[in-house]
Amino acid sequence: MNSHALQVLEHREALDLVARFASSTLGAEAVRALTPSVDRGWIEPELRRVDEMLRFLQRDDRWGIPAVPDLRESLARLRIEGSVWDAPVLRDAGVLLASSRATHQAIRPAAEDFPLLALVAERLVELPRVEEAIDRAIDEQGEVRDDASPELQRLRREIRSIRSRIVERLAAYAASLPSQYQVADASVTIREGRYVIPIRREGMREVGGIVHGESGTGATLFVEPPLAVELMNRLRELEAAESRELLRILRELTGKLRPHREELDAALDALVELDSLNARARYAVRVDGTLPALLLPGAQEYAVVQGRHPILLARAEAVVPFDLRIDPGERTLLISGPNTGGKTVLLKAIGLLSLLAQSGVIPPVGPGTRLPIFRDLFADIGDEQSIEASLSTFSAHLVNLRAALEGADHESLVLIDEIGSGTDPTEGGALAWAVLMELTRRSAFTVATTHLGQLKLLAGEESRVVNASLQFDSDRLQPTYQLLKGLPGRSYGIAIARRLGLPPGVIEEAEHALPQGERDVAKLLLELEARERQLATATQDLDARLREVTRTQEELERREERLRHREKEAERRARQQARDLLLRARGEVEAAIQEVRSSADQEKLEEAARAARRRVEEEA
Repeated sequence: MNSHALQVLEHREALDLVARFASSTLGAEAVRALTPSVDRGWIEPELRRVDEMLRFLQRDDRWGIPAVPDLRESLARLRIEGSVWDAPVLRDAGVLLASSRATHQAIRPAAEDFPLLALVAERLVELPRVEEAIDRAIDEQGEVRDDASPELQRLRREIRSIRSRIVERLAAYAASLPSQYQVADASVTIREGRYVIPIRREGMREVGGIVHGESGTGATLFVEPPLAVELMNRLRELEAAESRELLRILRELTGKLRPHREELDAALDALVELDSLNARARYAVRVDGTLPALLLPGAQEYAVVQGRHPILLARAEAVVPFDLRIDPGERTLLISGPNTGGKTVLLKAIGLLSLLAQSGVIPPVGPGTRLPIFRDLFADIGDEQSIEASLSTFSAHLVNLRAALEGADHESLVLIDEIGSGTDPTEGGALAWAVLMELTRRSAFTVATTHLGQLKLLAGEESRVVNASLQFDSDRLQPTYQLLKGLPGRSYGIAIARRLGLPPGVIEEAEHALPQGERDVAKLLLELEARERQLATATQDLDARLREVTRTQEELERREERLRHREKEAERRARQQARDLLLRARGEVEAAIQEVRSSADQEKLEEAARAARRRVEEEA
């Protein structure tokens, strides 16, 4: 896929918006790593997986992917025999196991309804004994618990006792020193891992001991008095023993995980994959996206229903959706109309919606959207002049057009903004005409915007070229952003200049300078636009009514299906009850006959048989 087009259409920025819905950093990274594919065998299943996750979330919107810690480097080190994970990493491993177990238990019961998610969930692992061992030994802060082992508990109890005795002894000793050796507000502190007291330098000879530091001025020394040396040495011994016990505990826990390294790898990958699907599904819900139908590369049609620009949708409170359909036999759409009418946004939206769909993201489109898979995409949008490359704006446009002419074919999408601009209008129009004709001959899907009047005549010369315009309210001189296919648009340059306050004399002279033919065409276009708006409003009303009728019909069909299901279930239960009744009655008859036979009493036999028959008749 053309990297320049991905940049111009802000594909990465759109994926950033999707990634915000991930529950984990790794899930967000997976979303940002998505790239447009040209393989329908990957795109369709991937979009179906996102759609399945969307339906799974609709069952319980409170559900979400639990925490997914990044254990990739640690799992790689686990291959090294004898390697030991530290406590925080083991805590993360416990979190990974808990997340894997919880996610597996959430998806597994719904496997029949969500087979694609269940397939991913099969890679999740449940190791309850290992998870419990980690939880018993490591707390939520990633510290080894005191009761991780009896020996550790004993050592830490004794360490706390020794430390308390050292502090008490040193505090008492410091208080007993002559006042000229004491430091104001002094307290027992730690220097170089040893407990010390602060004293004035001149008291060092009397106090003795080991100096472990001094103040910035050198007037205060931090001394470990001789009376604390024995206790401090004992503390060192206990701390060394504690370290050995901690290492033993960590090695043991790491050893419990090592045989399951590949399972943990698979579980981590599955959780990241599910979180990526989770992010894309939540994004689809947020933008009211619908799973589009994908067409083979080179398909002869293209349809977007209720399309919205993904990035604009995130920034603006209200975005006007657009409908666009390119029918078989049509390859080039030429959009004209005023500046600020939304042509460039529409152009970018057309490209970005396809890029997202081919990246496995359900884009903000409505039902009925049909998108061909494009093997390549070329875009010439915006002012791309380069001082470093000594390119003017016009030259930069030509570089982009050359790339499209060299690479575009019937499986490509070409987007060109303001084709033919940046140079003399006559020459620019002629060049634009030739470029569009060549792209049309190659059957590339081409959407171009223009202000050049002569290009609007191209549709009359080539049947595969279609004019279109973005509606503009001529009364309020404001764009409506509604796309009208089959009708070229006016630029409204003079009308907008009047509204923005250019002198009336200038406006009047400009109007007189227009050739009479162009004034007549402008008037005709204005009338056609008004009629087209009326027709579009009527069509939208009919479409809304049709959607309502369709929804009602679908609801009736669902109710009918539920009723049929209930009737079948009731019939099944009735048959089962009848079978149970018959079996029970037969059992009673046989039991009664057996009882009488054992007594060899014919009269009792007949009476029991009659009683059994009465019970059967009553229950039937």
